[in-house]
Amino acid sequence: MKKGAGKAINGRPAAAARGAFSLGELAALVGGAVSGDPKRVLTGVQPLDSATAGDLSWVAEERNVRTVSRSAAGALIVGKLEHASGRPAVIVANPTAALAAWLARWSPPPRPKVGVASGAFVHSRAKLGRGVSVAAGATVASGARVGARSGIGAGVFIGEGAVVGEDCVLFPNAVVLDGCILGNRCILYAGAVIGSDGFGYVWDGQQHRKIPQTGIVRLEDDVEVGANATVDRATFGETLVRRGTKIDNLVMIAHNVEVGEHSILCAQAGVAGSSRLGRGVTLAGQAGIGDHAVIGDRAMLTGQSGVPARGTVAPGAVLSGMPAAPHREFLRSAAVLQRLPELARRFEELARRVEALAKGGGPWNSESRKS
Repeated sequence: MKKGAGKAINGRPAAAARGAFSLGELAALVGGAVSGDPKRVLTGVQPLDSATAGDLSWVAEERNVRTVSRSAAGALIVGKLEHASGRPAVIVANPTAALAAWLARWSPPPRPKVGVASGAFVHSRAKLGRGVSVAAGATVASGARVGARSGIGAGVFIGEGAVVGEDCVLFPNAVVLDGCILGNRCILYAGAVIGSDGFGYVWDGQQHRKIPQTGIVRLEDDVEVGANATVDRATFGETLVRRGTKIDNLVMIAHNVEVGEHSILCAQAGVAGSSRLGRGVTLAGQAGIGDHAVIGDRAMLTGQSGVPARGTVAPGAVLSGMPAAPHREFLRSAAVLQRLPELARRFEELARRVEALAKGGGPWNSESRKS
């Protein structure tokens, strides 16, 4: 183990890979070109404003370049050589992607101890793959299956007949209810609920009668679901989240929704029942989608925007507001809205002048017009 590895950092155990590294090692992993001494040694990774001489930092966007001159970072990951301002650097096409690749290697998350901890309950008819860890307080119910190398955190509940794929991570108190299916490499953060009943009721003349929710939820490979987010089971069939989609904290996905591949759903976004989101869709914070809406591939809804029930959004559109409109139109409307008090004042002044002219026998006077 390298010096300094294994010590707690910010209250979390450090991964064994943490330690000193050279600029050349970094460049080799991320496929970048070195500017400066490839043997230069670094011991940490920090943002520009907090980095010291022993730290690596990165320049994610053009607007961050001005910060480089004020940073004490010992070396940088940059997209262009000139962004390094003469410092040792690794030049790559996408600095943030390169940083992510390096952090995954240099500081991987700690692996839990393999096996079933005392205090966990695994039903005799459940099946655990090789290398699975089940923490204290977790429950794996009858007929459930957990794939190889998956980690089941404290207080997790996996219901009857549920399936968790290989290399998944379920953080404390995450829930996968009966019959629901997770693909490989899925991550559920603390408190995420997969397979709660869809919100289905019918008024029978006297009360809201519950419509049984008989379907499941299926998450394909590499889906992440944030803390306290919920994905409801289908009334019939499946609520489906396709591969590579990332769902932020406190997002709500209703019954029979389909979310396309590699979409991003940010915090507090909500998608009502039976809506269809295409591939690569982005819902910014608190965006809302009405039931049976269709959102085209690569469309983006900005924060707090909304699409009404059965609405349609064209592929690639960028919409804002409620109801959502093309983003540029929304900005023009917002600019006019800010001027409304001034425009109202000018209108009232103009009305007073017209009234005064009419009363004073000027050209607006009705008698004058008759003559």
